[in-house]
Amino acid sequence: MTQQDIITHGTPVLETLQVTPVIGAEIRGVQLSGDLDDLVIDEIKTLVARHKVVFFRDQHHLDDAGQEAFASRLGELVAHPTQHVRKGTSSLLELDSSHGGRADQWHTDITFVPAYPKYSVLRGVVIPETGGDTIWANTSAAYEALPPALKQLADSLRAVHSNSYDYAAQRPKATEVEKKHYREVFSSKVFQAEHPVVRVHPETGERTLLLGSFVQRITGLSRSDTHKIYELFQGYITAPENTVRWRWRVGDIAIWDNRATQHVAINDYGDAHRVVRRVTTEGDTPVGIDGRRSVKLA
Repeated sequence: MTQQDIITHGTPVLETLQVTPVIGAEIRGVQLSGDLDDLVIDEIKTLVARHKVVFFRDQHHLDDAGQEAFASRLGELVAHPTQHVRKGTSSLLELDSSHGGRADQWHTDITFVPAYPKYSVLRGVVIPETGGDTIWANTSAAYEALPPALKQLADSLRAVHSNSYDYAAQRPKATEVEKKHYREVFSSKVFQAEHPVVRVHPETGERTLLLGSFVQRITGLSRSDTHKIYELFQGYITAPENTVRWRWRVGDIAIWDNRATQHVAINDYGDAHRVVRRVTTEGDTPVGIDGRRSVKLA
C-alpha cells in the first residue's frame, strides 16, 4: 500500500489506503450496514468510481441479510439470471468451490445481458489458508494504454457476449462436478447480448474496454480474427500494471465497479474449501462512443 488519504465529507470520515496507483483501495474505520448515513454511502460510491475496487476488512458482523441490506443502499439488487439464489435471500449468489464455484476466467459479471450489473459486493465466508486470491483489472486504464491506432480500432468494434460457450476449451482441467454445474445450472438458459467493445462510463465519462470470457465473437469477424483481436485487447486489460491482487480473509468485503473492471479468482488452492457470496446491483445499458446502445440478441 502506497498512499494514505483521509477523506472527510461532512460528518463521515473514511480512512483510505491506496493499494496500487492504478486500481484498488482499502477503506478502514467503517462498519458496513444497511443503516449507514447517506453521506457515507455517497463517499463509498465516490471511492469505488475513483479506485474501481475497494476492500473492507473485518466485517464479521455481516450475515447474508446484512450483506443484502448494505448492498441495497448502493442500488436495486438483481439476482443472477440462471443460478439459484441462496435460500432465505432475494439475490445472493454463493460461489462454493466444492460445487463448481471457481470463477477462474477473466470476466466482467453477467455481460451476456444488455444492462449487466453496476456494482458487485463480495463477502469472504470460507477462505483457504493459502491461495484463493482475486485479481481485478482496470479496463479504463487498459483503454488509455492503447496506442492511437488500436484505440481507433477498438472504438469501431462490437462484440457478442453469451453464457453459452466452449466450456471444455476454456477450462480443460475442470472437474466433472464443475462441468455438470456449467451444463445444468449456469447455461441452463442461454443469453446473448451485443455490446460496444468500448463503452462510455455514464458517471465518469471514461472509456472502458468491455470484453472478458463471455465474448463469443466480434461482430463481422471470423472466429479466427475474433480470437486474435480479442487476445490483443485482453492483453492490455490483464497487464500487471493495470491490476490489483487481494489476499482474502474471512469477513472481508470487496465492492467493484463492474462497468470498469474485469476480475478472476485464482484457482490455486487444490481441494481446500473456498466460499464467497456475491450480491449485484442493477446496471445500465452500455453506450458506445458512437451513441449506439447494447442490444439483446437472445
